[in-house]
Amino acid sequence: MGGIVVHFLKRILLTFLILVIIVVLPKPAAAMHIMEGFLPIKWAIFWTITSLPFIILGFFSISKSVNKNPELKLLLGVSGAFAFVLSALKIPSVTGSSSHPTGIGLGAVLFGPLAMGVIGFIVLLFQALLLAHGGLTTLGANTFSMAVVGPFAAYGIYSLSKKAGFSQGIGIFLAASLANIMTYITTSFQLALAFTGPTGFLVSLGKFLGIFAFTQIPLAISEGMLTVVIYNFLAQYSKNELSQLTNTRG
Repeated sequence: MGGIVVHFLKRILLTFLILVIIVVLPKPAAAMHIMEGFLPIKWAIFWTITSLPFIILGFFSISKSVNKNPELKLLLGVSGAFAFVLSALKIPSVTGSSSHPTGIGLGAVLFGPLAMGVIGFIVLLFQALLLAHGGLTTLGANTFSMAVVGPFAAYGIYSLSKKAGFSQGIGIFLAASLANIMTYITTSFQLALAFTGPTGFLVSLGKFLGIFAFTQIPLAISEGMLTVVIYNFLAQYSKNELSQLTNTRG
């Protein structure tokens, strides 16, 4: 099984790098996670407090799933690795900053939004400590946008897609793509609140949204396509785990 996981991670990197080359030509840039020390302290504290209840509930959600089926630990780890690899990639934006995929949609579809909130928090923490991608003072804000809003958006969109009669592939594509976009809308909202300026909140929000639109929209589409590929891979090689996961959540 370990060989399958290694092969799986290699396929993630190879497939997504191909998609990145198609979408944009990379060049040096700063990270899009709100960087260390960038937010005023009051907003850093506010977003940390706001994110905390979701993380606590997420630990209970994961504990419940794993206690019923310990075999799901590997699938949970794969979801975390997928989010870590994708959200660590930096895609240049038009402003000298950068955008990146989130990788949150896959785990949200599989384990639900609360569980993926914890995974997203851990991913962001390790990126801040090991890659200087994001920061500790802005960890709450980044967690809320990528690990709270993103998973809930993905899960909600996927659930609506199933009710609408869409195919599994279309539902996963929409969930991953729109969760990516919702993450960046939330980040723009956070930045506009912190840096409203003399022109007002709506003007600031429009500026922040416009900054990332050129790269984030095609990037979200690419992430949706890749997430479908990875889900199909899991459906082929991890049928038992996915069946257990369905029964557990049912």
